Amino acid sequence: MQFNPLKRRGFITLLGGAATWPLVARAQQPVRRIGVIFPGAADDQGGQARLAAFLQALQPLGWTDGRNVRIEYRWGGSDADLIRKQASELAALAPDVILTTGTGTLGRLLQTTHTVPIVFVQVTDPVGGGFVRSLARPGGNATGFSALEYGMSGKWLELLKQIAPGTARAAVIRNPALASGSGQFGALEAVGPLLGVEVSPIDVRDPNEIEHAVAEFARAPSGGLVLTASGASIRHRDLIVTLASRHKLPAVYWDRLFASGGGLMSYGMDLIDSYRRAAAYVDRILKGEKPADLPVQAPTKYELVINLGTAKALGLDVPATLLARADEVIE
Repeated sequence: MQFNPLKRRGFITLLGGAATWPLVARAQQPVRRIGVIFPGAADDQGGQARLAAFLQALQPLGWTDGRNVRIEYRWGGSDADLIRKQASELAALAPDVILTTGTGTLGRLLQTTHTVPIVFVQVTDPVGGGFVRSLARPGGNATGFSALEYGMSGKWLELLKQIAPGTARAAVIRNPALASGSGQFGALEAVGPLLGVEVSPIDVRDPNEIEHAVAEFARAPSGGLVLTASGASIRHRDLIVTLASRHKLPAVYWDRLFASGGGLMSYGMDLIDSYRRAAAYVDRILKGEKPADLPVQAPTKYELVINLGTAKALGLDVPATLLARADEVIE
């Protein structure tokens, strides 16, 4: 039996075409879209570090910006109206999922869309804020990673008393416009009498207001500062650290960026870890799961950072027990 060369050529062509089918299929896969909206400035050191952690964590999951996913970025700076506008613009693009950070930004985003899936990071009390129905079953279009439990706020005052035992008064800088601002202050207020520290609030909204209130507070002796978690505190980070230094006030902050930027001490969740974990939720949503079915997760890692240079400038001797517990000591 003779083999027809024409048929042979056709058979080889068929095999060659079959070999390219997976390549064609891959080439035809749609590029997915991820929206990212942060309340800070585009050149903010902390925001860039957290974004880099998120992007790096996406790659082992099979997602690379510019290859099979396109990322739309929005930065709100310190302008609430701009954040609201950008949230609306981003939602109108109908991305497959949006990554957002902070309680205020999430609230504005949910005012814009109830359909686009959202993964949030660094949101305090998402149930109390009305963002999800419950931690186990969020029920809507948003889920993610909470920032802290209110009860943990008392730890800041405890640390302040340990590093500056003479502290009898503490000004708590908080955002009263957020439920989380009142919640964190309430936890500190409850712990104050147990530690012999009287607490009073300072609103973190307007720079002039902050500067005036801290100066007034510093007129009396034995004072210290506690900065609670909020987007506004990030926007005024440099001012608050400068005021604490100017008025010789020992201060405890909620994020390591304050300590690395000259603040005395910080204790809070490991935000880099939370952004890595957020990448896994974004991956699951891109693969078909719904935010309503993904439980809100609490922080799993906390870090204590102490700035010895600032302690020395304030005339404080940091207890050896506190140094031994620190995750990082800045010389």
